[in-house]
Amino acid sequence: MLRTAKKGIRALGIAESFRKEVGSRAILAGVVMRSDLLVDGVALTYCTVGGMDSTDALIAMWDNLRREDINIVFLGGSVISWFNIVDLPRLHQAINTPLVCITYRESKGLRDVLIRRFPEDWETRLRVHEMNGERVEVGLRTGYRLYVRCFGVEVEDAVKALNRFTLSGRYPEPVRVAKLVARSALTYLQPVVNHRAGADDVGGKAV
Repeated sequence: MLRTAKKGIRALGIAESFRKEVGSRAILAGVVMRSDLLVDGVALTYCTVGGMDSTDALIAMWDNLRREDINIVFLGGSVISWFNIVDLPRLHQAINTPLVCITYRESKGLRDVLIRRFPEDWETRLRVHEMNGERVEVGLRTGYRLYVRCFGVEVEDAVKALNRFTLSGRYPEPVRVAKLVARSALTYLQPVVNHRAGADDVGGKAV
C-alpha cells in the first residue's frame, strides 16, 4: 500500500529516447528520486526500436537496480520506441510495486496505425495495448491534466504522489530528469547500442 502522507517516499521515473532514422535501439533511463527531489539513483538499459521487448528491458532494469526502498514507479508512456508496447500488468506483477503509466495527450486509438505499420504482428501489439486497460484523465495541482493507468495504487493516491513530484507543468520530476538522461545517453551510446545484437542482450545497468 502506498502511503502518500509519509514524509519521505521514493519514486522511480522511467523515460525513453530514440531516433528511428539513425538507430535500431532505444535508450531507457530510470531515475530514482526522493520526495524532496534529490536524485538517489540512475539506471540505463535499451530496447529495440519497433520491437516488442520493452517489458523485458524494464523488468531487467528493475532487477539490476536492486532497490527495496522505491515506493512508486512513474512510467512515461506504454507505447514507446516506435510501438514497442509495454505490457503493464506483466511489468507490475514483476516489480510488485505501485505503477503509474502516464501519457499527456488524447488518443484516437492504435488499431489502424498498427495494421498499416506492422501487418505481420499488429494483432499481438494491439492485444497487449488493450490488456493495459483504459486511461483515466486526472488533474494536477499545477493546473495541467494528464492520463494515467494505475496498477497497485488507487487513482486518488496516484495523483497525490504525482503532485508531490511535480514542480510545474505536467511532467513529474523523476520522469523529466529520466528523459534528459535518456537523450544524453542515446547521443553518447548510439554507436554502441546499434551494434549490440539479439533480444538476449537486454539488460540494465544501475549506478
